[in-house]
Amino acid sequence: MLSLLSGALLWEVAARWFHWSFFPPLSSVAVTLYRLTARGLILANLGRSLLSLAAGYGLAVVIGSGVGLLMGRYRFVSSLLEPALHALLATPKVAFVPVVYALFGLSRSTQVAVVFLNAVFIIAINAMAGIRGVGAGSVEMARSFGASERQVFWRVLLPGSLPLTMAGLRLGMGQAVKGMITGEMFIAYFGLGALLRDLGGRFDSAGVFAVLLVVVIIALLCTAVIQMVERRVTAWTGG
Repeated sequence: MLSLLSGALLWEVAARWFHWSFFPPLSSVAVTLYRLTARGLILANLGRSLLSLAAGYGLAVVIGSGVGLLMGRYRFVSSLLEPALHALLATPKVAFVPVVYALFGLSRSTQVAVVFLNAVFIIAINAMAGIRGVGAGSVEMARSFGASERQVFWRVLLPGSLPLTMAGLRLGMGQAVKGMITGEMFIAYFGLGALLRDLGGRFDSAGVFAVLLVVVIIALLCTAVIQMVERRVTAWTGG
């Protein structure tokens, strides 16, 4: 909290000291945010953005975690998918936008797909690393007590992979929020990204920063929820 307050104070002082037209004081941004909210622009677009974020991130968690766990456990799956996965992870996600638009057109499916593509690769990579990070001794010990492959996976590998897998979910959420804004800025008539594009087109710097504040708050809240879940499911590690 002290760090946030210090940053806010620095923002206000620096903006008033330098008088840059593109860098409004935080107080002006707060007033603009209130006005946009009172006009219904923030809440209307926020709901649409959150719907795309929830759908795209949910799909990324299910598919990314599943693929990553399989890659970490089975060498042939890893040999088949890992090179492509690393290549896609390094690719700028904005490059996917025209492709997704060509497939789904100007619809919510496009926004969901962009969010999904931004988050799924980092989630899969961390899930794979989590499985590989489980010590071979733990697996051998379970087998020596007669554990089946299914029991080894659910009782040894999956719990042992949770710390890294949950870290991937946190990183994926940040990427998902970026994807939400990117997709809406390029190919949407609704959502916070579209509102950000419209305000930027009118050179309304206070409005742009107001929307960015909302985006930052969304990212922080979503990450905090994931961290709460992470602390619960990894409490056995003592971390």
